[in-house]
Amino acid sequence: MSDVYEKYGLKRVINASGKMTILGVSKVSDGVLEAQKFGGQHFFEMSELVLKTGQHIAKLLGAEDAIIVNSASAGIAQAVAGVIGQGSKYHAYHSGTERITRRDIVIPKGQNVDYGAPEEVMIQLGGGHVVEAGYANMCSPEHVDMMINDNTAAVLYVKSHHAVQKSMLEVADAVKVAHAHNLPLILDAAAEEDLKKYLDLDVDIIIFSGAKSLEGPASALVYGKQKYIEWIRLQSIGIGRAMKIGKDNILGLTAAIEEYLKIGPENGDKMKQRLAPFLSDLNKINGIQAKEVQDGAGRDIYRASVTVKDDSPLNAKEVTAKLKEGNPAIYTREYRANVGIIEFDIRAVDGEEMDKIVTRLNEILK
Repeated sequence: MSDVYEKYGLKRVINASGKMTILGVSKVSDGVLEAQKFGGQHFFEMSELVLKTGQHIAKLLGAEDAIIVNSASAGIAQAVAGVIGQGSKYHAYHSGTERITRRDIVIPKGQNVDYGAPEEVMIQLGGGHVVEAGYANMCSPEHVDMMINDNTAAVLYVKSHHAVQKSMLEVADAVKVAHAHNLPLILDAAAEEDLKKYLDLDVDIIIFSGAKSLEGPASALVYGKQKYIEWIRLQSIGIGRAMKIGKDNILGLTAAIEEYLKIGPENGDKMKQRLAPFLSDLNKINGIQAKEVQDGAGRDIYRASVTVKDDSPLNAKEVTAKLKEGNPAIYTREYRANVGIIEFDIRAVDGEEMDKIVTRLNEILK
């Protein structure tokens, strides 16, 4: 299938931006592909496949229950619909009805981010009303607490590098506030790496992207307390019908999780070792200066942070544009390009591709 790029007139891509949806997120292993192939070539009672794979994964993680859905965004929407409906088939059939008034979803203002789509859109898709707590630059447990009332259905916390990190309450704080009001905490942990960490914090509903750190197919894992997962599973007769996942990807993600729990992600020390020669080569290029930095959300991920100097012939935004123009197109993390900084995430980049990045930067900045 190596001629797919030529067949459709597509550019090859070097993904130095991380596990990004716009680039297809992750590469999957041969084991995951085999599981997908088996799923694609056999039939199942789908309700049983959904139930039994979820129970299997929950047992592996030490959770009460789990369900595989088609994306983290779908997980948010269906979790919201579930906590609003509280197991009611009426709500699953009539999610927009005004008869149900308990729809408020409290979210810290600095976490109502756009990750490719806004968090608030997924909340609204699930029938929720967005209630922002705190301010753009800070949110305390008290800020969340004061926004909760009789119409509150849940608290939503977003654990992401996209969200505000400074002066923000921790997940444990959000759990404490939610549980003080007998409410569930929904955690959007799409790109996180530790599957068991948030179970230990007693989070009620945890949402992981299947295709990011878990390196599975397009999918998501939603797990946590059994009551809430059952409410989410019920959404298959409502909005979940428009978000259903295929048998191949259910089995693919299940296999990916099994592999992940055995092998785990590349650790920070290994990344640092692979980064060292890359940083050395980058620092030989005129007009830029490179150093190692840790992920802004505190994950065990290390990247090359490249500062484009003032005397460079191009600014950082122009450099990233030039990198994407070539073939292969080189994608980077551009979040701080406006202040002259470009980051290179090497989790999906091998040594040969690093050499190509260095060569291309030399061409651009010569």
